[in-house]
Amino acid sequence: MKVIDHISQAQGRTLFSFEILPPMKGTSIDGLFDSIERLMAFGPKFIDVTSHREEFIYKKHPNGLLQKVHTRKRPGTVGICAAIQNKFHVDTVPHIICGGFSAEETEYALIDLHYLGIDNVLVLRGDALKSEGTFTAELGGHAHAIDLLKQVKNLNQGKYLHDEVQNSNPSHFCIGVAGYPEKHYEAPSLKSDLKYLKEKVDAGAEYIVTQIFYDNASYFSFVEKCRAMGIEVPIIPGLKPITTKNQLHTLPRNFYLNVPDDLVDAVEAAKTPEEVKAVGVEWCISQSQELMKKGAPVLHYYTMGKPDETEKIAAALF
Repeated sequence: MKVIDHISQAQGRTLFSFEILPPMKGTSIDGLFDSIERLMAFGPKFIDVTSHREEFIYKKHPNGLLQKVHTRKRPGTVGICAAIQNKFHVDTVPHIICGGFSAEETEYALIDLHYLGIDNVLVLRGDALKSEGTFTAELGGHAHAIDLLKQVKNLNQGKYLHDEVQNSNPSHFCIGVAGYPEKHYEAPSLKSDLKYLKEKVDAGAEYIVTQIFYDNASYFSFVEKCRAMGIEVPIIPGLKPITTKNQLHTLPRNFYLNVPDDLVDAVEAAKTPEEVKAVGVEWCISQSQELMKKGAPVLHYYTMGKPDETEKIAAALF
C-alpha cells in the first residue's frame, strides 16, 4: 500500500514508522530481523530502508602504481526491502539516490522494485563521497533529486529511458522527498530551499519526510511556510533521540541542525551513558506527544540500526 493511502485511511490518527540501515556486508540478516521484530508490536505502517552508494579506495601495487577499487559496505536495498516485506508483511520504502548510480542503473532498480510489489520510494540526491568536497553526479546519472523524481514519474507513466522499450503496465510508485526544517546546508536560505521543494511537489512528490530536528517549533514553522507556498502534501516529521554526549557535536556537524539549550544542558548534566540515553528518550517522547497532539500524520524514527531507544519511545506512545 502507498504511504499516502496509509495516511488517508488513518483519518487523522498519527501513524508510526521507522528507518533502518542495511546491515554491514558479511553479517547475517537475522540481526536486522530481530531489530525489526521488536518494533513490529507497535504497528508500523511502513519501514524505510536506506541506500548507500559505492565508494572507492586506492590499492597500491608493488610497482608503486595505484589502482582505484570500488567498494560497497552494505548489501543492496532492493533485496532487503523484498526480504522485509516477505517476512513481516509490512510496506517498505526503499531510498533511491542519485549518487553513485546512472539513470539506467536506477531504472533497473525501479523495475525490480515494481516487479516485487513495492509501492513506495523516497528519492534523494544523496551525499558527496567522503573524498570529495561537493556532490558529483555519476556519469549518465542525475545531479539533482528532482531529475530522479521525474524519472520515477516517467516510469509511472510507462515511459522508459529508451524509446524502443514499450510497456503497457506502468509502475505505480508513491514518491516521497526530503524536507529540511532548518534548511538544506547547501541552500542559501530557507526560502530558496522551499522553492526547490515546491518544484519537487509540483513534479509529482506525494509526501515529505523531514530531516531530524529537536525543536518542534522548527517543524511547525516549516509546515506553515510550506502551506503558505502551496505545498499541501503530508509532511512527516523525522525524529531521533540523542543517545551519547558526542552526538551534541556530531549531529549538528553531520546534519546541520540546532540542538536546543535545554537539551544540551540536560545531556551534559547526565553522569552516565544510561542517563544520557534516558534524557534523549524523554526529550523525544515529549516531542512526539506534542507532534501527535498537533496532528502530525506519521512519526518517523531514524533508528540508525539500533532499536532500543525507539522501542522505549514507541511503547510510551503507540
